Amino acid sequence: MELQKMNGHTMTEHEEFLPHKPGAKKETHFTDFEGKTSFGMSVFNLSNAIMGSGILGLAFGMSNTGIILFIILLVIIAGLSAYSIHLLLKSAGVVGIRAYEQLGNRAFGPPGKLLAGCIITVHNIGAMSSYLFIVKSELPLVIQAFLMKYENTGEWFLNGNYLIIIVSAAIILPLALMKQLGYLGYTSGFSLSCMVFFLISVIYKKFNIECPLEDEHINMTGLSYHLPVNVTEDICEAKMFTVNSQTAYTIPILAFAFVCHPEVLPIYTELRDATKKRMQKVANISILAMFVMYLLTATFGYLTFYGAVESELLHTYSRVDPLDNLVLCVRLAVLVAVTLTVPVVLFPIRRAVLQILFPEKPFHWARHICIAFCLIFVVNLLVIFVPSIRDIFGLIGATSAPSLIFILPAIFYIRIVPEEDEPLLSRPKIQLLCMGRGVKLISTQGPNSKKFDI
Repeated sequence: MELQKMNGHTMTEHEEFLPHKPGAKKETHFTDFEGKTSFGMSVFNLSNAIMGSGILGLAFGMSNTGIILFIILLVIIAGLSAYSIHLLLKSAGVVGIRAYEQLGNRAFGPPGKLLAGCIITVHNIGAMSSYLFIVKSELPLVIQAFLMKYENTGEWFLNGNYLIIIVSAAIILPLALMKQLGYLGYTSGFSLSCMVFFLISVIYKKFNIECPLEDEHINMTGLSYHLPVNVTEDICEAKMFTVNSQTAYTIPILAFAFVCHPEVLPIYTELRDATKKRMQKVANISILAMFVMYLLTATFGYLTFYGAVESELLHTYSRVDPLDNLVLCVRLAVLVAVTLTVPVVLFPIRRAVLQILFPEKPFHWARHICIAFCLIFVVNLLVIFVPSIRDIFGLIGATSAPSLIFILPAIFYIRIVPEEDEPLLSRPKIQLLCMGRGVKLISTQGPNSKKFDI
């Protein structure tokens, strides 16, 4: 709760905004404790929640929209993401609740709580799957490079399915068993450092790789890598505006890359000296930092390979020199970054499960461990059978991502903020209704719209 000291007693946000009876007992909420995580660690955690596997698909997105159109879309989605976090924080401040599912419960009752919990679960399971898919596809390449092998000869330690199980059991599960999200601030900082190294390497490689690339395809993982459909004779020419059959994937990829909203309220809860203004500053710094990283990565990745860039950027570098030492280090950095991000993404899913199934139960280690183990087990099964990371980007970006970034914060705000403060026909609420409807129409025109209509 956002705490304010008045007359020797503690007043919560709930008491500040809503009428209450004198002497009435204060309601205990799910997140009713004082945060101890520093401002810097909160920035690291939220930045790490934003930054993830989506960064590897941004150059592909730029190749299918053109530089200017991509920048316009990036600015719009980053701005809307920051604004929707403001809506979440204001809604949470009105009712004194810092759990996404409880906001849904306050807005629409149990159905709203169930809806929010299910969307968070679906999205974050998709995000965890995308991270582990990178481990599945990239870790065998790293091991091959260390062993100086040009082909995957079928040993078990070059099988991505076995490797994700080992990584999940040895690294992800122990970190996921932490009691509080704030403890992962140090791993989040290290993860971000790895992605900064990835960005620096992408910029460096722009000036060391000539275009066009050779046509031969290198298959080191047993997967088939094909040139994207927008390859033409002017493959090495930068496009300002481009529209083709793959352009529809760009908006879902960008939406997927900026989703951090399930983590916002847990991070807010654990923030030291928490206020809405202080948490909004954490969000703004995190989004701005990721905006810069995304823009630079997409631009230099695109200007390196132009129309030949693939949906997973690291695969494109493999076509140049699969045993390049710098590319090997970049792969390691990305593997470390996405592996350390998985536990951060798991926390909101566990919170959603607890809110739906055990809302009144106190913390219990057995329940805490069991949920983490089951989630990791399910995600491993999904990753083993997922054919392509682009399918994850398209599916999650076209369904749960718009709901978490735009639709749910808007409708929660409309329902929760009292009409005495902002009438239903006030300009802010009318704008939110239009924004939510517009996002729904755009997302249903995406690559998965026929199967996944939100």
